[in-house]
Amino acid sequence: MNTQQAVELIAGAITTAAWVCIPLLLGGFVIGIVVSLVQILTSIQDPAVSTVPRLAAFLVLLLVSAGWMTTRLVEYTTRLFSQIPQLAR
Repeated sequence: MNTQQAVELIAGAITTAAWVCIPLLLGGFVIGIVVSLVQILTSIQDPAVSTVPRLAAFLVLLLVSAGWMTTRLVEYTTRLFSQIPQLAR
């Protein structure tokens, strides 16, 4: 394995990890903003009011995007395993 192959391998891993995390991060960001705005407008500052909707949203986002995330990870793993003979040289 030369330096170029190592860089491509690491870049592929980071790119795949970023793409898999994007739905949850963006969804969490949007839900966090909405919950914070609702708390500001209603003057409810209870920590449970902000935590429960965020956790529920993460669960729903995870359930909705789990198939897509699994497909991306399986594609990356399959590509990585198919490159093992080339990387072992």
